[in-house]
Amino acid sequence: QVQLVESGGGLVQAGGSLRLSCAASGRTISTYTMAWFRQAPGKEREFVARISSSDGYTEYADSVKGRFTISRDNAKNTVFLQMNGLKPEDTAVYYCAARFFGGTSYGYWGQGTQVTVSS
Repeated sequence: QVQLVESGGGLVQAGGSLRLSCAASGRTISTYTMAWFRQAPGKEREFVARISSSDGYTEYADSVKGRFTISRDNAKNTVFLQMNGLKPEDTAVYYCAARFFGGTSYGYWGQGTQVTVSS
């Protein structure tokens, strides 16, 4: 299976930027759909962005469109989430997830990295 480790979170002022990284090990991620989710205190985990394993197609939650960009570097076995124009409502623990080709759910998750956006 694949192990995922997120990094890059931290404290940032509103309007600032962060880039999250998700380093994978155990398997190459070239055949995995990769995604980012987030969970704020007292709220359900929500989808943020995904990137397909086949053609690199990306999809974003409406709340982050135009501000966040998901990308992948298969050679480095790493997925990124570039977050610009951060808002206080973006504050959450961000999780990386992987879905193997042909799979129906995200079976692999990282431990999460905290993103806090101050007003």
